[in-house]
Amino acid sequence: MVTKKVKHQSQPDGGTASDTPAMPDAPVSPRRRTNARRSGQGAAEAMVHRVEDAAKRVGQDVKNAVEGSLGLSGERMSKVDTAWLRMDSPANLMMIVGVWVLKPGVKYADVCERLQEKLTQYPRFVQRVVEDAAGATWVKDQQFDIRNHVVTEQLDLPKRRKKGDEQTALQDRVAQLASEPLSRKRSLWQFHLVEDYQGGSAMIVRIHHCIADGIALIAVTQSLVDGGASPPQSKRKAKPVQSGAGGAGGEGFEAVQNWLQSSLLTPMTQFAVKALGAAGEGAARSMTMMSMLADPQKSLDTGLDSAAGVARLAFKVAQDSAALLLMPDDSPTRLKGDPGVVKKVAWCAPLPLAGVKAVCKALNCSVNDVLMSCVAGAIAQYLQDKGDAVEGKEIRAMVPVNLRPLDEAYKLGNQFGLAPVVLPIGMANPIERVYEVRRRMGELKGSMQPMMAFGLLAVAGLLIKPAQDAMLNIFSRKTTAVMTNVPGPKEKLTFCGSQIEETLAWVPQSGTVGIGVSILSYGGGVQFGMITDAKLCPDPQTIVNQFGPQFAQLSAVIGKWQAA
Repeated sequence: MVTKKVKHQSQPDGGTASDTPAMPDAPVSPRRRTNARRSGQGAAEAMVHRVEDAAKRVGQDVKNAVEGSLGLSGERMSKVDTAWLRMDSPANLMMIVGVWVLKPGVKYADVCERLQEKLTQYPRFVQRVVEDAAGATWVKDQQFDIRNHVVTEQLDLPKRRKKGDEQTALQDRVAQLASEPLSRKRSLWQFHLVEDYQGGSAMIVRIHHCIADGIALIAVTQSLVDGGASPPQSKRKAKPVQSGAGGAGGEGFEAVQNWLQSSLLTPMTQFAVKALGAAGEGAARSMTMMSMLADPQKSLDTGLDSAAGVARLAFKVAQDSAALLLMPDDSPTRLKGDPGVVKKVAWCAPLPLAGVKAVCKALNCSVNDVLMSCVAGAIAQYLQDKGDAVEGKEIRAMVPVNLRPLDEAYKLGNQFGLAPVVLPIGMANPIERVYEVRRRMGELKGSMQPMMAFGLLAVAGLLIKPAQDAMLNIFSRKTTAVMTNVPGPKEKLTFCGSQIEETLAWVPQSGTVGIGVSILSYGGGVQFGMITDAKLCPDPQTIVNQFGPQFAQLSAVIGKWQAA
């Protein structure tokens, strides 16, 4: 009989086996084999459970370490807002920048008092941001002081002033501030008051995009002006900090895995719709461009009750996702390239809104169609004046689309998508250009591309910054400009007893996009403004000055039609 020796070997409990003779080999019955196999399966399952328990303990330890070391007690930032927070770059800071021109002038103490009374009722404006490896948290600023957020400015003016010098100096200062980051030690906003400007005052506003989008900030503005209502008081209490990538509005580590396991750049079928989360459902209800969800009173769930409805929506998601992600590059121009770190700002005097509407009525077009056609014409003229050929060329502008019910704008945060609009700058005839813009805008009706863009921003908020930058740069490479067209109040507003004569605002450009166009109707006029990268477009005023002549061309053609 042959015996075997078993060598010393590590045991699971840390002990060792002795060198003892092994039992002789013996036949093993089928029943014993089955029992052994079951025993092995049980051991494997037990090991899996131990690994899962260990992972849970590690996750809890990470959570406790983050909360303990930072001493956080606040609200977890949403995925989309986190994406905007991390999108800052030396070339493009993610700030919404605005200007108010007021007459008569306002005083520093009065501005501080108004903002202390109204703006601080929004929790976001008295909170600072604390970042960690998994995201960021809104935390109350215990050292909040309104004087850190309202500062005075003196414009750099020549001794011998000429007409327009003050506006040029104000534009230069706005451009400088658009390139200066806000302090992360405090709440991410600041008002800069120029007490003496053109017989009145001017106020430059800077607010980081992670606080709110443009539609939400319009609601904030309405509460700041004279007679403005205070923001509605939310009944829901702020949630405490949650662990990892979850938190308020988040799905935690499991959702991160689901996102990463899915195809990040092709959110298709039912999962893509679900992946938009609760905010996405509210967005779908409020988005008037979506023909399937045209009735804002019906919920998304109601619209998806039938299998056929799910299938149609899934197909639409797949179709529009492909269109969004496979967009061809727009035409190369001098306005596209690697931006620097210096900005330029320009704006023009308002056009009469009544005249714009008269042209729209004659052409059976919307105000958007006419104004965007004027933008295309102004850019084309600028390029031609530089000696560049524009025939047959097109440039793409990303246009923000609101995805929230307007009565919830006071909740702040970001709930908007981006719709790609291709401007036919190579089309010389102004009437043909208007109709081509109208046709292209019509093609966007019913599109889910804005919701897909919203979903991709949500995904980006889950990623580490290098991965986020790589994803978002896919879109910036295909885009020349970001363009906003915001309808403002028909009547002029007052602030601290002074009338707001002009109001302008620019949303940030991300990645390598170097052009921002603002179209804002207010107080019976329509005003154009631009913010540009100085390296790509050092003289935006020459483009802005073309908006009036471009509109005049349309008016002249219509005048000839009516005379004939």
